Amino acid sequence: MDPTTTAIGTWSGGRFMHFGAPLDDARLETLLRPGEGIDTVITADAYGAGEADRVLGKALAGVERESYCLVGAIGHDFYAGEREGAKGFPRFTDPRLRSEGEYGEYIRMATERSLERLGVEQLDLLLLHNPDRSGYSSEAVWAGMEAVRAAGLTRRLGVAPGPANGFTLDLIDCLERFGSVIDWAMVILSPMEPWPGELVLDAAQANGVSLITRVVDYGGVFHDDVRPGHQFAEYDHRKFRPEGWVEVGNEKLEQMRPYAERHGLSMLQLACQWNLAHPAVRCVAPTLIQESETPPKPGGRSTVRSIEDKRKELAQLPAEVLLSPAEVSALRAIGDNSGSMALKGANPDHEGPARPDRWGMTTEFGELAARWEIAPERDLTQVSRAPVS
Repeated sequence: MDPTTTAIGTWSGGRFMHFGAPLDDARLETLLRPGEGIDTVITADAYGAGEADRVLGKALAGVERESYCLVGAIGHDFYAGEREGAKGFPRFTDPRLRSEGEYGEYIRMATERSLERLGVEQLDLLLLHNPDRSGYSSEAVWAGMEAVRAAGLTRRLGVAPGPANGFTLDLIDCLERFGSVIDWAMVILSPMEPWPGELVLDAAQANGVSLITRVVDYGGVFHDDVRPGHQFAEYDHRKFRPEGWVEVGNEKLEQMRPYAERHGLSMLQLACQWNLAHPAVRCVAPTLIQESETPPKPGGRSTVRSIEDKRKELAQLPAEVLLSPAEVSALRAIGDNSGSMALKGANPDHEGPARPDRWGMTTEFGELAARWEIAPERDLTQVSRAPVS
């Protein structure tokens, strides 16, 4: 089975990526178990250094293998590498760990170990997770990825930039170089975060690559229970966002609400519909978050929704795209976030030696940008860190 319209990832539930309150084992396994309208599950071996794979493996136990699509991701070496604080584990392509000639061996090993933890014999889709410059451009990397497909360990191959936003030119370059073996890519996209993900849509479609889109929920705002004044736990991953993003997000949410009401959609379903209205997008994977309970104001009641309710809401997403092109454009205009952050990957703002997540422009990147009508100085630079209002 290829990825279906809706998917859930092991970054949901607060255990392996810090979004909201962490679920206990039983509740998380129930959340991740495919079925009841969500038949695609996504994991990455780096989450919990393999623990996310194991939890998902328990959730999959007893579920007929042909009834769901299983997506895995490899790329960070927690086997030989040492964790570098908030940066996490180094990529397997780090020259401190191995030479280019050893890439294929690592890819095979990491895929096999992930399958063991999941308790299955084959993935439906294997993603190269958060690659560095070598991951996007190395023949050896993609020969290694193709080798695991030839060995029957996966049916499809893909690439998943991130977790930060950007890598625009690098992803397009990767699709042009290796589009013959790449079936899927995962990007950040939402009607409140159309930029810069929208810049790769045409290239993906032209190269026959389908897209999974994540962060559709815009940090939980589209779940309709992250309100102005929301208290995030100290560890919550969303605290990296600029001050005021919740308030501005809620202002935009109210401007978008009439479009949802017109079509009988929830706000999360509206965001998913907006993504799916773009031809290259075939799957949406919002983060499902159990927000922490906070004491309601006197005489009030908690507005926090259960994560189970959010899963059901995603499962009930209408398969047919209901939004007109005019509505898609109008929603994009409301949510326009162009220039609101510094992007990762090839960037005209970068000076000095290349870093693991950011590097400068080259003549080749300039020519690639021109082919796709991207003006790097206009389209890939940060204007302001403040939330776009």
